[in-house]
This record gives sequence, structure tokens and C-alpha cells, in this order.
Amino acid sequence: AMRVYSGKILSLDKHLRRLFKSAKGLGFNNVHSKAEIIEAIFRTLAANGMRDGAHIQLALTRGEKVSTRISPRCNVYGTTLIIICEWTKQPATESTVSLTTASQRGNSPQARDPNTFNSLAMIQPDLAGCKDAILLDSNGFVSETSAGNIFMADDGVLIAPANHCLPGIVRETVLALVDELGITKDKRPVSLAEFYGADEVFTAATIGGLSPVTCIDGRLIGDGRRGPITEKLQDAYKKLPEKAGWATEIPPFESA
Repeated sequence: AMRVYSGKILSLDKHLRRLFKSAKGLGFNNVHSKAEIIEAIFRTLAANGMRDGAHIQLALTRGEKVSTRISPRCNVYGTTLIIICEWTKQPATESTVSLTTASQRGNSPQARDPNTFNSLAMIQPDLAGCKDAILLDSNGFVSETSAGNIFMADDGVLIAPANHCLPGIVRETVLALVDELGITKDKRPVSLAEFYGADEVFTAATIGGLSPVTCIDGRLIGDGRRGPITEKLQDAYKKLPEKAGWATEIPPFESA
């Protein structure tokens, strides 16, 4: 997924680089070129008149098959690219969310491409009345959420789970901003109990941006409000579309 801000797509090159790496890892053949995908994105945005307040969802499949068999050898016509654009404004930076812990464990890279999500875990937050679900790895450490990455802050240090987690573009961006802002960081395995006792917790995803978490499994996080480190990172993240090298300009739409 990617977001559109004031005529620009944030981190387009990074998202496409990850897409191509995943396609290569999954053995996709005859993949669309980067130029073809970018042109298709621009045409889809133009057809919908979208230059701000929208997100883009890309899906790449192996394409048409010559047989109903599952084998990838049956996909001989090249990949199929699906582009879905939707109007979605990000929530206000002060808006907070609650999380629940999923009963399903996050799979290790041996069982699942780290770039994909756990579908079963996405059902649980809806049933629990929460925004998202935390996934633990096979050893019980916090890995990610059902829709993105998760961070905590304690005693002024930003702590990022570093085991079997989604290699999110926004996660990578947060870690770069932490260095830029001079915030101390630590990447290591983190227990669920540590998250319960953290000063601050926030999730990081393309569609929702950085969302402060004030409740996990019914436990109040910090003082129940957005914390200072979260606020600093949100402010820095909002400015990225205007910084050189972070966003791709959408060309002017042609008149019908």
C-alpha cells in the first residue's frame, strides 16, 4: 500500500523495490517493469481524480493459467497487476487506538513470506472491538500487528521488535527519523509484558501512519495519551512528502 499526499506518492520507489524483491523470491516470471507499474498507477489516479487524501493498494499475481493445477508452471502469460485506489484520510495525530493480542502466532520466514500478513489474525481485533491485533512469534516475543509494525518507548528510548517482523516501509522510515531526531533506539526481541509496561506504544503502517496506542488487552499504556516521542515522530513523518527524495510527484491530469 502507498499513500497520496498533496500531489505526491510517499516512498514510491521503496514500495516498488520491495514488490520486485517479493516477486523474485516467489519465483514470478514476466513481471511488469517499474516504468509500466508507475504509469499504470498514474493512470488509475487520474481516472479517479485523486491527488490527495487517498491510498493505493497494489496486488501482483502470477497471471492467467493454462490449467487449473496449482503449479506455478501453469502461469505462462506473465503477471497480472491490480491497482485499487481509495479515498481514505489518515486519522488525526491525537487519535489513539486499542489493541488485542492475537491467538495465532506469527509464522517464521520458513513458513511465510515476511512481506505478507496473517489473515486469521485480522479477524480478531474486529471481534474484540479493537483497531488491530498484536502478533507474537513462535517464542512468544512481540513481532508485529495484523496490519503493520509496532514500536514502544521506555525511559526515552525507542524500542523496535527485531524478530520475524514485517519489513515495513514505514518501520524503516521511523528508524531513519529516530536517527535524524537524535532519539536513542534499540532493536531487539521484546516481550508482551514489556509492551504492557511501556511509557508509549504506537503502530506504524502506510494507511494509518503512526497511531498512538493507549490500551493493549485492557491494560492502559502510559498515562493513556499520546507520548512525546510518538508526537515528535508523527510531526516529522507528516513533513516527509515535502522533503527531497521522499516522494514522487504525480504528473498533471489531462483534461477529458
